[in-house]
Amino acid sequence: MEPAWQKTSFTRRQWLVGSAALVASASLSRVAVAADPIVQIEDVRVISWKPPLYHGWPTLARRKNGELLLVFSGGRETHVCPFGRVEMMRSQDNGVTWRWPQVLMDGPIDDRDAGVLETERGTILVTTFTSLAYEPILKKAEGIAAGQPGAWDPHLLQEWQAVHGRMTAEQRERELGCYMLRSEDGGVTWKGRQRVPVNSPHGPIQLRDGRLLYCGAELWTPQRKVSVCESTDDGVSWQRLAEIPTREGDDYLQYHELHAVEATNGTIICHIRNHNTANKHETLQCESTDGGKTWTTPHSIGVWGYPSHLLRLKGGRLLMSYGHRRAPLGNQVRISDDQGKTWSPALIINGDATSSDMGYPSTVECDDGTLVTVWYEKLADSPLAQLRQARWRLG
Repeated sequence: MEPAWQKTSFTRRQWLVGSAALVASASLSRVAVAADPIVQIEDVRVISWKPPLYHGWPTLARRKNGELLLVFSGGRETHVCPFGRVEMMRSQDNGVTWRWPQVLMDGPIDDRDAGVLETERGTILVTTFTSLAYEPILKKAEGIAAGQPGAWDPHLLQEWQAVHGRMTAEQRERELGCYMLRSEDGGVTWKGRQRVPVNSPHGPIQLRDGRLLYCGAELWTPQRKVSVCESTDDGVSWQRLAEIPTREGDDYLQYHELHAVEATNGTIICHIRNHNTANKHETLQCESTDGGKTWTTPHSIGVWGYPSHLLRLKGGRLLMSYGHRRAPLGNQVRISDDQGKTWSPALIINGDATSSDMGYPSTVECDDGTLVTVWYEKLADSPLAQLRQARWRLG
C-alpha cells in the first residue's frame, strides 16, 4: 500500500492527446507517425518511503517473472552531497505497491545514478558511478565563519566533514569510478562491486544474440571517451567495442548520458544527451546495423529534453521517455513505428512539475498492457526530491 505520509500524491484519469496543440513549441513535433498515439493516465503518485531524504536518478526494469525492480540514489540530503547510496525497491503488482528499499551499495563517497537490468540468464546487474562533486561545496562552507551570511548549521557541517574525513584525499580519488553490482539469486545476495569502462544513468541492454551492450561515457579518465562496450559472459567482463563518432563542430565532451535499444530489425538505436551549441539540450540519435561495431554520426531527431530511456514494446514499436525541463515542465514520451527513423509528437506523462530538479524517467511494459514510468522530482512543498510514478496505457 502507499505510505500514509504521501499527502502530495494524487490520482487522476485523463486522456492526453499527443499533438502539437498540447505543447507550445514547434520543436516538440518534428515528424508525426500515421496515427498519432494517445496515452491514458491511470494514476500519478509519490512512491518513495522516506520523505526526509532526497532521492535521485532512478531506473526501472521488469524481470521475466513480472517483478518490477527500481534502483536509485538514496540516503541523500540534496542534489550534490557526500551521502548518496544505491538502493533498490521491488513491486510484485505492476507498481501498485512497493516494498521497503534495500541498500545495495554505500561507499565512502557519493554514489549517484543507478541503472538496472535482468539478463536472459536471470542475473541482475546494477550500475552506478561515484563522485566528489560535493568537495567544492564543503570547502566553501568551511570558509564561512559562524554567524556570517551563508554559514551552515554547525551540526550539518560536522556531518559533511565526518563523512569526508573517513578517507584521505588519495583514497577518495581512488574511489572515483564506474561500477557494477551483480546478483545471481534474484537480488538476495550481491557480489562485490566491479569496475566497468563506462557509465550511463540507465545502464546496459541485452541484445538478441545474447551479448550485453553498454553505451556510455568514460568518467574520471583523461580523455573521457564516449564508448560502446560489450560483454559476452553475462556481464562478468567488458570489452570496448567502438567509439561514438563526433558530429562536425561538436565537442565529444558535451555528449552525456547515453542509452540504447535494439529494434526488431536488428538496428541498435542510441540516444545521447547533447550539450553542444548546435541542438543544445536536445536528444541526439545514432544507429548501428552491425551489432554495435560501427555507428552513424549523431544527428538531431527534433526532441528537446533529456536524458532518454529507450524501450522496445511487445508489438515492436519503440518508446523513448525523457525529462522536459521547460514548459510544460515534467516528463514526456514518444513512439517510433519505423525502427527509430521517426518519432511521434510528444505525449505528456506529467506536466505539473514545479522545479527543474526532476526527470530521468524510465518505463516498463507489463503483461496487461499497463506502462509504468518512474522519475525523481523535487516537489513544491519539499526541498528533498522524491520518486514519482505514473501508471498509464498507450492507445
